[in-house]
Amino acid sequence: MKRPKLSLRPVLAVGAIAILALLAWFFFLRGGEARTLTGYIEGERVYLAAPVSGSVAALYVREGQRVAAGGRTFLIDPQVQRAQADSAAAAVGAAEARADDLRKGQRAEELSVFDAELAAAQASERVAEADYARIEPLVRRGIYAPARLDQARAARDAARAQTAAVRRRREAATLGARVDAIAQAEQQARQAAGGLSEAQARLGQLSPAAPAAARVEEVFYRPGEWAPANTPVLALLPDSEVKLVFFVPEAEMARYRPGRTVSFRCDGCAAVGRARISWVSPRPEFTPPVLYSRGSRDRLVYRVEARPDGAATLNPGLPVDVTPLGAGE
Repeated sequence: MKRPKLSLRPVLAVGAIAILALLAWFFFLRGGEARTLTGYIEGERVYLAAPVSGSVAALYVREGQRVAAGGRTFLIDPQVQRAQADSAAAAVGAAEARADDLRKGQRAEELSVFDAELAAAQASERVAEADYARIEPLVRRGIYAPARLDQARAARDAARAQTAAVRRRREAATLGARVDAIAQAEQQARQAAGGLSEAQARLGQLSPAAPAAARVEEVFYRPGEWAPANTPVLALLPDSEVKLVFFVPEAEMARYRPGRTVSFRCDGCAAVGRARISWVSPRPEFTPPVLYSRGSRDRLVYRVEARPDGAATLNPGLPVDVTPLGAGE
């Protein structure tokens, strides 16, 4: 008994339908999925250091902690700089006191000496005036020789000159030092004040403040450790330095300009994030070393940077998916 021949047509038909369905899914359904742009979160660290070497006296923050703008971070032992600031302050006081002393002139006790000298000179002048007044008529009557009158006149003039000289010295003593001496003293006072400002500035640099709201990324030196001058003690990641970096194909570059806003998603993010474009690269990346053809142009991408909202919650290195901007946006 012959077995009936199985027809291959239904099997081939089913196989063809399956292949067509697979191709349709690949070209239409998969092609209809929303395309995204690849990107990641990037951050620029800020390193805080002191301009002088010293032991870390205090650490006010720890790794992973948030610090506000102007907040304290660490302190280098300030004993040496504080002593220098005190010395500079004393130098300022001494220079200002000397300048004030030169402006005032001599003390009251010193002026009293000139007063005594002036009184003595005035007394001598009165005696000389009296002698001249007594001798002058006697010489006219011929009782005394004319030479006696010349002597009395000379003594009178000398007494007058002595009185005037003492009076001038007394007035000069009340005026203070010369103008150029006072100016020199004032310049020295200003120089000392500049030294004090410099010492105070160095003292303030021993405890740098956070330049902006930031997250403490890493601490390099702990309290008690010796930190060399200009060596970072800790690293901060300011919120303003967190950015979204993604790459845009060459054909779509015209849609991306600074100031525009893009949406992005990331693993673990509760909601869709938004970022404002801050910079677009003027030149492509990953360009193959061949002449531009249609195929190579499709592989050209441009780096785009954007400032995300809620930067404090985003960690550098986190991959993100950026929703492309539409042609009409």
